[in-house]
Amino acid sequence: MLIYLAGAIERAPDLGVGWRRAITPFLKEELGHRVFDPCIEENHVLSVHEFAEFRDWKRTDLKRFRQTMRKLIDTDLNQIAREVDYLICLWDEYVLGGGGTHGELTLAYYNRIPVYMVTEMPQTEMSGWIIGCTTEIFADFDALKAYLRKAYGE
Repeated sequence: MLIYLAGAIERAPDLGVGWRRAITPFLKEELGHRVFDPCIEENHVLSVHEFAEFRDWKRTDLKRFRQTMRKLIDTDLNQIAREVDYLICLWDEYVLGGGGTHGELTLAYYNRIPVYMVTEMPQTEMSGWIIGCTTEIFADFDALKAYLRKAYGE
């Protein structure tokens, strides 16, 4: 199975690396799943120069930034639509300033791909659209792991 790790990158203090790095060993070693981590994959999609410069291009060269972002968007959405078995999403305050996670969850829902969300946000403060795209919502990663063991464990 291939799992997509959705959540804030651009606005996250650590560019979204920390939680993805923490959950990946569990998914790979305990469940035997493959992981699509967009924080890692952008290194494979972009040239060394693009990767080093594209965030600055948002301010200095919008045309070039847009072209580069579209490479990332196309890769991520193609993976979700064609390859991914389920998504794990960290929904936190940083995701609210972005757009990618919103689109990824919507695409997953549209394609009937399960979305397992971890969030500390009160559901009453969350977008109804986003809640509608989820399959299950968990208060923490321990609860998610317990569910995944039951649902996908050997």
